[in-house]
Amino acid sequence: MYLKDIIWGGNEMERKTTLLIMAAGIGSRFGGGIKQLEPVGLHGEIIMDYSIHDAIEAGFNKIIFVIRRDIETDFRERIGNRLEGICGKLGVEIAYAFQDMNDVPGEVPVERSKPWGTGQAVLAAKDLIHEPFVVINADDYYGKEAFRKLHDWLILDHTDMSIAMAGFILKNTLSENGGVTRGVCKVESGHTHISDVVETSNIVMTNNGVEADGVVLNPESYVSMNMWGFAAKEGCAPAYLTVLENGFKEFFEQDVLRNPLKAEYLLPTHIGGLLEKGKCSVKVLETRDRWFGVTYKEDKEFVVNSFKKLIADGVYKENLYSDL
Repeated sequence: MYLKDIIWGGNEMERKTTLLIMAAGIGSRFGGGIKQLEPVGLHGEIIMDYSIHDAIEAGFNKIIFVIRRDIETDFRERIGNRLEGICGKLGVEIAYAFQDMNDVPGEVPVERSKPWGTGQAVLAAKDLIHEPFVVINADDYYGKEAFRKLHDWLILDHTDMSIAMAGFILKNTLSENGGVTRGVCKVESGHTHISDVVETSNIVMTNNGVEADGVVLNPESYVSMNMWGFAAKEGCAPAYLTVLENGFKEFFEQDVLRNPLKAEYLLPTHIGGLLEKGKCSVKVLETRDRWFGVTYKEDKEFVVNSFKKLIADGVYKENLYSDL
């Protein structure tokens, strides 16, 4: 049973909780090679479908897609309209926010083409969020446990700068086809809260275990998969959004000045900085589910077979949304 069923009992209005899906990285032309839109289910479902299913099942009742203006028409035609129909029948609100390269607190550097990162993606939806929310990537499969645990955490009362993170186990998030980037976490005694998040690139499985550029990592370490939960008081926007916005101004004044073409405003880096200064707390909500995604085109076969097995094992219905 989900905590929402215990608290609300189906008789009272549920507390609003939002799932924010960062999908601005989807290409402007749909078709082969766009990893977020690669069919992985038995009836053409994409990875995002399974995240939305699991979120609704856990109790989320509002979904915000962060996309770019130039892909809005194609996104709605290929994804949005179908999901709006499904969510409308289930009483789940759908909204759109738009990430824009020029929506920054300063001048965009000449020749800058690289997007500003996940921090700016969340800020694009700032005016639409008036409740606790969880943010995820569009092209990652997270599993049911993470959505359930984060939703159960969101609907409880917390201090303003309380944050939760789905704590995936490093060895459960690797690709057999190349290196991956993960926010590797240090935890306090008791393994309940994070003390630091270090964005680590080129993590691979080797004969010696798990390594990143020759440095051995603990395969049981908690890692961030960009699945964060942010608390908010009833009827209020999360306090974190104001802190994130102020941090973006500092990022522009400092990081962009040093590295105008490549500096990125990333959620794990920003949260890690707040932790270092004692300005937030991050609760680890452990999940043992296997993460997967199409990091490399060679990953697709594994992902498709994984969903076939999940359906065969009864984790999902073949008609995905039929059990909601």
